[in-house]
Amino acid sequence: MAKRFSVDEYADGILAGNRMVLSRAITLVESTLASDQQLAQQVLDRVLPHAGRSVRVGITGVPGVGKSTFIEALGLQLLGQGKRLAVLAVDPTSQRSGGSILGDKTRMNQLAAHARAYIRPSPAGRSLGGVTRSTREAMILCEAAGHDVIFIETVGVGQSETAVHGMVDFFLLLMLAGAGDELQGIKKGIMEMADAVTITKSDGQNETAAKLARREYQNALHLFPLAPSGWNPVVTTSSAVTGAGVAEVWQVVEKYVQQTQTSGYFQRRRQEQNLHWLYEAIRQGLEQQFYARPAVQEHLPTLRQQVIEGSKSAFGAAAELLGL
Repeated sequence: MAKRFSVDEYADGILAGNRMVLSRAITLVESTLASDQQLAQQVLDRVLPHAGRSVRVGITGVPGVGKSTFIEALGLQLLGQGKRLAVLAVDPTSQRSGGSILGDKTRMNQLAAHARAYIRPSPAGRSLGGVTRSTREAMILCEAAGHDVIFIETVGVGQSETAVHGMVDFFLLLMLAGAGDELQGIKKGIMEMADAVTITKSDGQNETAAKLARREYQNALHLFPLAPSGWNPVVTTSSAVTGAGVAEVWQVVEKYVQQTQTSGYFQRRRQEQNLHWLYEAIRQGLEQQFYARPAVQEHLPTLRQQVIEGSKSAFGAAAELLGL
């Protein structure tokens, strides 16, 4: 078993950009053990003054859109500009093992091998949108380690992407051209949150269809109310294979950051996000304390069975448990 680091060893290693220490610190914040959670909080408190200086970008898209391929292409361009990139790729969780089904390091070979890139695949667990509290904490640790761009790749459209939207500065939606009507029902809510849409795989025979889709999506976005940021979402086309349009996506991100920092919205949104996570942490803490109470553990199985059988209402059972 690896030696347990002290708070100082974790903090010093993270601030020095030590990847091994960073990885162990993220494992620590993902742990559900009470002793690990206590140590993780001390580490986070130590490094927090050094976090918050990155550009945080949420990236999602329909299945088959090529998220990992696009992220690698964009990431390599950013590394070429001298930036340090961290990719927090939240994978679906195996119901049997509890581990990640996908492994983004195996799908981003060039990026994973780069000294200034850090890729962390982590299981989504039971979190609806695949984004957990530990994802936010991992983002803080990566920022403290000197990564000035953070990508959070989520499980995909169709689940609750509100969580990732609530922790990033910019939300990027990847779409396919001519994907069919079956996707219409899951696009609208996500598109309302998107700061930019890029039509991927815009090369070869797909190029004409991608350009047509770009116009259609841009027209559709104009029908949505203007976002509180005052930003008009942009639609682009891109190809991770040829590299066409990839740099343009980052130019859009930079323009958004500049505009919202000038207006003050960027800073206000960060403050609102911090408050949101305060209340979210309170909610999670209260839930854990509730289920850990001996009286609740004693009575819950019986009340669950009564609710299943229909002899007691769910609301009545909940009121009884809350009154214990």
